[in-house]
Amino acid sequence: MRGRVFLPISALLFGLVLCPVTAPVVTAPVFAQLPATAPATQASARPDDGQWVMAPKNYANTRYSALDQINTTNAKELKEAWTFWTGTERGHEAAPLVIDDTMYLVTPFPNHLYAIDLKNPKGPPKWKYEPKPRPAAKGVACCDYVNRGAAYWEGRVIINTLDGHTIAVNAKTGEELWKTRLADINLGETITMAPLVVKGKVLVGNSGGEFGVRGWLVALDVYTGNVAWRAYSTGPDSECLIGANFKPYYAMDQGKDLGVHTWPPDHWQIGGGTVWGWISYDAELDLIYYGTGNPGSWNPELRPGDNKWACGIFARRPDTGEAIWYYQTSPHDLWDHDGVNECILLDLPIDGQDKAPRKVLVHPGRTGYMYVIDRQTGQVLSAEGFVRNTAAKGVDLQSGRLIPNEEKHPYLGKVVRDITPVAPGAKDWQPSAYSFSTGLLYVPHQHLSMDWESLEANYIAGTPYLGANVKMYADPAEPDGNRGEYMAWDIINKKKVWGIKEKFPVWSGTLATAGDVCFYGTMDGYFKAVHAKTGEVLWQHRCESGIIGQPVTYKGPDGKQYVAILSGVGGWAGAIVAGALDPRDPTAALGFVGAMKDLPEHTKKGGMLHVFSLP
Repeated sequence: MRGRVFLPISALLFGLVLCPVTAPVVTAPVFAQLPATAPATQASARPDDGQWVMAPKNYANTRYSALDQINTTNAKELKEAWTFWTGTERGHEAAPLVIDDTMYLVTPFPNHLYAIDLKNPKGPPKWKYEPKPRPAAKGVACCDYVNRGAAYWEGRVIINTLDGHTIAVNAKTGEELWKTRLADINLGETITMAPLVVKGKVLVGNSGGEFGVRGWLVALDVYTGNVAWRAYSTGPDSECLIGANFKPYYAMDQGKDLGVHTWPPDHWQIGGGTVWGWISYDAELDLIYYGTGNPGSWNPELRPGDNKWACGIFARRPDTGEAIWYYQTSPHDLWDHDGVNECILLDLPIDGQDKAPRKVLVHPGRTGYMYVIDRQTGQVLSAEGFVRNTAAKGVDLQSGRLIPNEEKHPYLGKVVRDITPVAPGAKDWQPSAYSFSTGLLYVPHQHLSMDWESLEANYIAGTPYLGANVKMYADPAEPDGNRGEYMAWDIINKKKVWGIKEKFPVWSGTLATAGDVCFYGTMDGYFKAVHAKTGEVLWQHRCESGIIGQPVTYKGPDGKQYVAILSGVGGWAGAIVAGALDPRDPTAALGFVGAMKDLPEHTKKGGMLHVFSLP
């Protein structure tokens, strides 16, 4: 998580504008390029109950719905069914939840939770819960005051608040059941991630890597809110819950107390490795998977060593937090390439069609590589690049190590130019989706480059601990200055199938459906339905504000399929609009303003839920 935004936002509500479909920039027409291999077998035949009970749809993080009422033939007929104003105009990154006949929606700060009656969605909400987080949290919030969604478990809705609390409320009444403080805003900690409930444990991680906080993942008892365990991302093995059963695949991740010894003395205590992204769960293996964030500070000269366990992926037991394996995607991270992106769990015939499907974890990394990892052992099976890369030359599959481009190595006082992927990576938090119909992965991402200057940094609790000056801009290799792309990727054959270029980074999540229709949003406010096999844009709708939310689909009480998306530009990429930042300062929002100075010409602040269906 990155750039800080401080300015208050006044409440505005903008009208809706419908726009005709325009031809996309699609980089390859593709029926002939669809995978010749079978799609993943896991969950492909399971019926869809029409609900959306967790932000990533399921524990495998596929964001795939088996609903198919909306398909490639009729998607062009989609109409707006209803809207709901959230009452706030910061960046809206959340995925709504749908359980039975109720939609649950959590907003950015002040993190209001709404229960919307889907039998009467245009009427008043069933209830509204106001957690009243401390306003001081906004002063240490990196990348806007975002919240990525809620979780549901046995009649409880669980949310996180920006000021570091996890709260459970009664799903029927909105009554607060318990409230547990986990983070300390005085140290620069916040919470922005969507919680996940596994086996009665609420899994929550912290944000604040740019403030020198120490990263952790916590498990709370879903019934009481009591802490069951806490696994730190840095420090001695005992505090990282590393014991005799910890068996990393690669030698670089093996050894005792590496969370201490791969840092300068005591630096691990302010070493970052926050857990603000996505968590997956394999019930058969009984393992959770999640990534850790960047080490502190950004200046790598201040922290010689591999800086365990920042910038990597952990596999742990959900009951105890015991670590089983770990893989570091960016040892001694140079460019703020967190490992927090989603880990999609699939069973794929990676070894050939005549072999049994293999249990893999697919991780579109900020480093610009599409990691396919054996999720039982942590072995990297492939790591193919999906963007232009000047920061690294590849991944050594024998050692597992990322191969840095030494010509671009940052040093104190030196300006290094044309670094790509940039600090937010080839792809940041915005989650991908996998289709069991096409066997393709759909990836929203960005094409940016940056200039980087390492600086001195001193740690003071609760203040930024950065050590770098960054300026981002459109990747000079991209025609027409396009800064984003929505891409279909063939995991087995390790190649892009098609891509739709966008003017701005594609900062929204995406959704794949059995109707062979995928959905995503753009930062200039277009919500799009595209043909999953060809990339053809079938329909689009212009919203009042840019889209950085996560689309979901559900079956309504009337039996119709609906698609919902939050609009409301912001986050790190949209800070220039949400925070009213000066476009003349290219270093603002930790350098992202340099790449987004024209965004205010194309969108406004907003905060609206849009729901669509067929007539």
